[in-house]
Amino acid sequence: MTPAKPPLILIVGPTAVGKTELAIQLAQEFNGEIISADSRLFYRGMNIGTAKPSPAEMGRVPHHLIDIVNPDETLSLAVFQQKAHEIIAEIHSRGKLPFLVGGTGQYVRAVTEGWTPPAVTPNTRMRDELERMNIEKGAEWLHDKLRILDPQAADKIDARNVRRTVRALEVILTTGRKFSEQRGQVESPYSLLTIGLIRQRDELYRRVDERIDLMFANGFLDEVKGLLDNGYAPSLPSLSAIGYREAIRVAKAEWNEDQAKVEMRRMTRVFVRRQANWFKESDPQICWFHPNQKEEIKRCLRNFAQSAGF
Repeated sequence: MTPAKPPLILIVGPTAVGKTELAIQLAQEFNGEIISADSRLFYRGMNIGTAKPSPAEMGRVPHHLIDIVNPDETLSLAVFQQKAHEIIAEIHSRGKLPFLVGGTGQYVRAVTEGWTPPAVTPNTRMRDELERMNIEKGAEWLHDKLRILDPQAADKIDARNVRRTVRALEVILTTGRKFSEQRGQVESPYSLLTIGLIRQRDELYRRVDERIDLMFANGFLDEVKGLLDNGYAPSLPSLSAIGYREAIRVAKAEWNEDQAKVEMRRMTRVFVRRQANWFKESDPQICWFHPNQKEEIKRCLRNFAQSAGF
């Protein structure tokens, strides 16, 4: 008889939908621990602009894979995947339920579906040329070239994530095959319950706008100035995250605060639409709820936990 797979709870959904608070409540009630699958939360010192859980929130239940690298360091998908698997195993060894929480679809799928990047040897000469084109013509131009060659990959890669765009183009131009067709994938090692959180788009956008206003009220500009004062270059991939690039322009007196907020709202709306490409409402594997449907969510989770022996 095949042994049962260890359970893993996923909480997914767009930015600002309410994943953090719900995940903490569920983990408290169901004896769980939280693993972040939000790539923006990896970086130390980037707290306000990423809506990172506060120390008080993280004190309510154990959190993992938050504040694990400096802004000038890189955490590859493969390293994240390995760390996540190790932490999930540790949580199970303590007799607790792991909750994988986040809106970065690639990182969630890497853990749940065993995704591996294409095994293509880095082509330094081509990469240098692509990075030169980025400097000369910009990230949007580079991303447009990716969309022509591989629309599916372009849909899943943020145009401002130059490192991933360059790598995808490098793989395509080296192999002659689409980047999106070269991911390794295996059967999930876990028994999964995926809880998707959803709100009406106008409600979600209102929450996004409120979050952006709150960021500035809570000292976001001071956070960004502190990062720059500590020697972190504005060109770092980590500082290209939505909000940081705009706030850097305010810190340099190129924009005012209102201009930054307008651009942050626009880019966050684009990001929300891109997140929807990873987690579709039509996906039968995802149980979709409004965050206010707490009792229905708990009932679903309780049934799953009981079937998994928790």
